[in-house]
Amino acid sequence: MSRTTDPTTNGHAVLSTDQNGPNAQSHPPVDVFNASSVAEIKAALSHLHEQEATVTARLDALVASQKDFSRELGRLDLLRAHLGSQTSTTRSVSHGMLSDAAATADRISSAVRRLDLEQSRVKATLEVVEQVSELKACVLGVAGSMGAPQDWETAASYLSRASKIPSEVVHGGFAAEMVPTAEVPDPPNVTLDNAAESLCGLFLREFDKAVKENDGTKITRFFKLFPLIGRSEVGLDVYGRYVCQGVASRARTNLNAGAGAAQTKDGFFYANALTKLFEHIAQIIDGHGGLVERHYGPRKMNRVIERLQLEADLQGGIILDTWSDDRHVDRKLTDIKSYAFTFLVQSFLPAQRSATPRSNSPATRDGVAAPTEDEGVDMKEIDGLLNEMAIMLSRWSLYCRFIAETCNAAEHESEKFMPPNFLQDSSLTKKIDDRLTSPFNAMTTFFFRRSVEKAFQLDEQPSGLTLQPHKPLKADPPHITSAVDDIMYIVNKVLQQSLATSQISVVTNVVPTLSRVLGSDFIGMTQRKMRDECYPKAPVQGAQPPEQTVISFLVLINNLDVAIDYIRRIVQNHTESKKPITGPDGQVEEMDQLQSLFPIPAEAKLASQTLQSLASSFEAKVHDLLSDGIQVVFNNVVKHRLRPILADAFRDIEYQPRDDSDPTSTMYHEYGDADADADDGASRAELVRPRFAASWTELLLPISRILTASAFDRLLTVTVAYLSRLLEKRLWSYHGRINALGATRLERDISGVVSAAVDVGGGHGAPGRYRHREAFARCMQMVLVMGMDDDEWEDVVRGGETVDVLDRLNREERARVRAMVRRNPRDL
Repeated sequence: MSRTTDPTTNGHAVLSTDQNGPNAQSHPPVDVFNASSVAEIKAALSHLHEQEATVTARLDALVASQKDFSRELGRLDLLRAHLGSQTSTTRSVSHGMLSDAAATADRISSAVRRLDLEQSRVKATLEVVEQVSELKACVLGVAGSMGAPQDWETAASYLSRASKIPSEVVHGGFAAEMVPTAEVPDPPNVTLDNAAESLCGLFLREFDKAVKENDGTKITRFFKLFPLIGRSEVGLDVYGRYVCQGVASRARTNLNAGAGAAQTKDGFFYANALTKLFEHIAQIIDGHGGLVERHYGPRKMNRVIERLQLEADLQGGIILDTWSDDRHVDRKLTDIKSYAFTFLVQSFLPAQRSATPRSNSPATRDGVAAPTEDEGVDMKEIDGLLNEMAIMLSRWSLYCRFIAETCNAAEHESEKFMPPNFLQDSSLTKKIDDRLTSPFNAMTTFFFRRSVEKAFQLDEQPSGLTLQPHKPLKADPPHITSAVDDIMYIVNKVLQQSLATSQISVVTNVVPTLSRVLGSDFIGMTQRKMRDECYPKAPVQGAQPPEQTVISFLVLINNLDVAIDYIRRIVQNHTESKKPITGPDGQVEEMDQLQSLFPIPAEAKLASQTLQSLASSFEAKVHDLLSDGIQVVFNNVVKHRLRPILADAFRDIEYQPRDDSDPTSTMYHEYGDADADADDGASRAELVRPRFAASWTELLLPISRILTASAFDRLLTVTVAYLSRLLEKRLWSYHGRINALGATRLERDISGVVSAAVDVGGGHGAPGRYRHREAFARCMQMVLVMGMDDDEWEDVVRGGETVDVLDRLNREERARVRAMVRRNPRDL
């Protein structure tokens, strides 16, 4: 509450409540002098008493805290007095004592700096004096050694010592005044330059003389002196010329050793000559590299290697040109480019005659004689050239890897094997591409396609195959034609040969070519044969196709299936096999074969991807044709037999037996006569399965004996899928013709049919038995619903746990199946 003065009250006090009071919002201020009742007066007085009490309490608190404030103020005054005295003392010390010390310290510091400067100048002067003294000793030593003693090593060592003296000292005025003497009057720089030039000429003459005399000791002696006189490049160049002479001489000797001899026509003479060239250069680099690095410095051998590469370009080019001329490579390239592949082309042309020629005969094709020769192209010569080129490319790859490892100081493993620029730009690299890589790619394409053509020309069917199950098969599985083995052998040979070159450009060219030829020729030829030569078509509707035609068609399916497995294993063998190598510590380690052939990780990865692409693309193409072939076998050989087999299995079988207690009933004999002593239910349950199993086995067992396991599994998958649909239709046909007892017997019969269906073929059916049973899931669930008792069915209706085993049938189908069974005995 607060007391205010209102002008309208003539200075009398007006009672007002503040905003925090309990009646701040509900009661307006009350003026005791304007009160109109006793209650208002009492209320105003009550508020005045409360305000008075509050003000009194606050005043008492202020009075009580005044003593503490006074005491603290006194302490502050005392501290101020002490601080003032300390300030005066500090100021006096600063002005009286420290100012002199600071001035003294500044003078000492300045003196020390001047002393240090004088000492550094004296030291520099002494150093220059020592250097000039050393320079003078070197000049006099060079002049003296080159005089009468002719001590070239000592003279070179003096020049080497002089080269360590700074150039500004050698060319400085002080040295020009102090070093010259009466014996050596020229300035020191002139004397040293003249001496180095004179010694360089002398060393060159002596080095050439030693080379002519083939004096290895003198050659090494003078070679080591060039860096001492500051002529390292001259020494490396002359040494490079020296070793190149040896390379050229050795290469000419190797090449001339077989000139005019028969061995230049056969074998690997030129490949060996190129290998010896690379080996000789590698031996020089490996054997002389230490000497060069020790006397000339690190990486100085690279200059010699560049000079050696020039000689390698020359000698390697001579070898390749001679090889190309001697082997008539250009003429052979022209021949293979003009080769017409007559047999393959004619094989894809429409048949000109109605009679089907023998597919395994190389003699005829639609009345046209197949070529018995290679039409001017000798395959043995092409094979020999490919082998020789593969060796050359392999040796070139090893040589490039060795040069790269020697020249590169890269920390990263991938950069260590990158060829240096001088090797990438060398003329030998270009000649390798023109004379080896391009012909190798072209000849490999021809060799493979011609091999495929020849394999089909000489193709032979397996003998002793029959669809009569009682006759044994005379041939061992897999039952394929000879072309598959021949072609896949060539595939493996060509891949192995191409990878052995360690040339990623070869791999990325050859492998896609293999894929293209396999797709166009191998798969295309097989497709044509399946369509035109051995398509299993019945002569009349309802009859079986000729046995030999069916067998030939099945064998072609085996060709495709086995080819997939061949390609997959070939690729895995090249991409996943390990190769033992010896590590730097002498331990034998295993390395991926591709990694050993292609040390650059990016190239190894690309090679692996290229091979995997071959396998995947071939498998995809073959799978399409294989699926079509399986569908043809099913449609033309199997499908029309399935309905009669089921009809015969369920012949005269009824599933609504009457109760034996009914006087009007007859004995349930629809299953046929059975042993009277045997259990009646068991004997009846075994009647449908034996009938079905016998016919089913008679149909599929002959096919399973010829087809491969995976191909037959494909056929069985298609067959059981269709059989399950037929069986389901038969089950639906029993609506109203089955009772509870018959439902139980029907469930046993259906189970027997399913077991017999997946057990056909012995080992063929076993691996996928459960998967093939899944095709009959709807049928099995239908008979399961038929045979359920009322409690189980009610659980299904309520959506209980039992419904989980009926996942193939929806609610309406389950109700429809349940309604098929007649359960009122009076309805029987």
